[in-house]
Amino acid sequence: MEELKHECGVSMIRLMKPLEYYERKYGTWAYAFNKLYLMMEKQHNRGQEGAGFATVNLHTEPGFEYMFREKAEGKNAITEIFSRIKKEMAGELYMGHLRYSTTGKSGLRHVHPFLRRNNWRAKNLCLCGNFNMTNIDNVFRQMVEQGQSPRIYSDSYITLDLMGHRLDREVEYKYKEAREQGLKGQDITQYIDEHVNMARVLSTTLKNYDGGYVMCGLTGSGEFFVIRDPWGIRPAFFFRDEEVVAVASERPVLETTFNITCDDIIELQPGQALIINRQGAVKLVSVFPQQGNHKCSFERIYFSRGNDRDIYHERKLLGEQLTPSIMQSINGDVEHTVFSFVPNTAEVAFYGLVEGFRKQGHDVRSEKVAWKDIKLRTFITDDHERNDLAAHVYDITYGALEPYHDNLVIIDDGIVRGTTLKESIFMILDRLHPKKIVMVSSSPQIRYPDFYGIDMAHLEELCAFRAAIALIQEQGMQQLLADVYKKCKTAPMERNYVCDIYAPFSVNEINNKIVELLRPEGMQTPIELVFQHIDGLHKACPHHPGDWYFTGHYPTPGGIRLCNNAFVEYMEKTLKLQL
Repeated sequence: MEELKHECGVSMIRLMKPLEYYERKYGTWAYAFNKLYLMMEKQHNRGQEGAGFATVNLHTEPGFEYMFREKAEGKNAITEIFSRIKKEMAGELYMGHLRYSTTGKSGLRHVHPFLRRNNWRAKNLCLCGNFNMTNIDNVFRQMVEQGQSPRIYSDSYITLDLMGHRLDREVEYKYKEAREQGLKGQDITQYIDEHVNMARVLSTTLKNYDGGYVMCGLTGSGEFFVIRDPWGIRPAFFFRDEEVVAVASERPVLETTFNITCDDIIELQPGQALIINRQGAVKLVSVFPQQGNHKCSFERIYFSRGNDRDIYHERKLLGEQLTPSIMQSINGDVEHTVFSFVPNTAEVAFYGLVEGFRKQGHDVRSEKVAWKDIKLRTFITDDHERNDLAAHVYDITYGALEPYHDNLVIIDDGIVRGTTLKESIFMILDRLHPKKIVMVSSSPQIRYPDFYGIDMAHLEELCAFRAAIALIQEQGMQQLLADVYKKCKTAPMERNYVCDIYAPFSVNEINNKIVELLRPEGMQTPIELVFQHIDGLHKACPHHPGDWYFTGHYPTPGGIRLCNNAFVEYMEKTLKLQL
C-alpha cells in the first residue's frame, strides 16, 4: 500500500552515423538529446531524487571540450539538465541516469553519472548504473591494500576509482604495445584509442563484486559499454539498427522512443556486456559465466512499467490466481461483494482478479473505492497533527457499497510496512461499513529486505517480520531469537538464519497477527488478509524466479550476510532499548 522506493534507471544511445546525418534527416542537431530525454522521462518512475546525462564527441580537436556532463537534484531534475544543452555538447555517445538512493546518501555529488578526468582521452571515464554492491567493504579493503586511497566510501565512487585504475593499466599496456611497434606521438594515441580492451577492464574491475548491477560507461576515446551482473538480478535491454544502439532499464521505453516492437529488443543476459568501440563495432561479450537465473520478480510485480507486453500479462495472472482464496474468504458470496484496488500500480492485477471471477461465471461488482487525496506537508511537526493528516491521505467513494451487507475486496501489489493501511486506508474504508474487508496482495508476504538496489524497508519495519516476532514473544519462544542471533553473529555467510524466525508459523498465523498489528484502534469491520502463494508467483513470472524478498533465498553470499547482519542489528538495538 505504501509506495516502495524505486531503484535507478539507465538510458544510453550510441549514434552509428556522422552527426550531420541526423541533422539532415531529422532536421535538428539535438536528435539524440531528444531521444535521451524521452527515454529518461519514460523511466521517471525509477528515480526522482536526481538525474544526469553525459555525452562524448569523438571528433573534437585538442584544446576543446569533448566530454560533457550535467547533473541536477529533485523531481524536476530531468527538465533542468536538458534545459542546459548546447550544440557543442552533441556527440556520438550519450548516457542518462535517474537516481533513487538506496544508501541514504544525498546531495549532488551522489547523483550519476560520475566522471573521472585525464589528459589522455582513453583514460577519461564516465560511469552510471542501477546497482548496489553487498561486499563493497571487501572491495574497499583490497584497494587500500594495493596502495590506493579512495576519497569517498560508496560503491559508486569506489567502482569509478577501481575501474579508472584498471583503465589506466589497460592504456599503459597499449602504450607499451604501440612503442614496441615503433609508433610515436599522435600515432601512439590513435593506436591506444582504437585498441582498448574494454572487456578486460570490466572483468578485472568487477571480478570480486557481489551484488546486483547494471553498469554503464563511456570513455573519452569512444568506448561505450553496459554490463549486467552474472546473477541477472537487475535488468537491461537494448535495440540496434543502422542508425543507433540504445540501452534502457525497461523494454517499453525503447519501444515507444524508437517506434519499434518488443521483438526488436534484446535482453542483456547475466554476466554479459554490450561493448561498442570507437569505430562503432558492436559486440556482445560474456565477461562472467552466468550464475544461475535470479532475475528479480519484484521488477515484474511492482517496479517496471506495466505497459510491457509480458509484464502486463504476468500481473493479470497474479491477480487471477487469487480468485480461489478470495472466494473462500467471502464464503462464495460474490453477489454481495464489491471489488476494488489501491494504489494505481495494482490496477492490472485487479483486472486479472475480476477476469478470474468472470471466467467462473460471476458478475463482479467493481468500484473505485479509494482515492489518494493529499500529501503530508513537512511543516507539520506535531505528532498528533501529522497522524490526523495521515488518516486523510486517502478518501473513499461514499455509497459504493451497501453498509453492513456487502463485503469489500481490495487488491494491492505488495504490503511492506503496513503503515498506510494502519494510519489511513483501514480507517477510511471502515466509514463505508462493509460486512468484511478482504485485503489482498498480488505478491507473497514480504519477509526480507532487498540488498541489490531496491530501497525497501529495514527488517524490523516489515509487518510480516514484526508479526513473527510478536508470535514468538506471545508463545514464550525467546530462546529461538537468542539462537538465531548467535548463529547470525558467528556464521553470517553460512545460510540465512532469519528464515528460522518464520519456520514455526503458518502463513495464516502470520496473516492473522499482521491484522492485529495493523488494525486501527476503534475500527469495527472484520479484516482478512490474502497473500499470493510462492508457487503462484513462480507460475505467473516463470522467467524471473528471484524471490528472496519472500523466501529469503538470496542469490549471493553478500545478500545472506547482510540479512543476517540486519537481524543482529535488530536484536542489539532491541536489547539496548530494553536496558
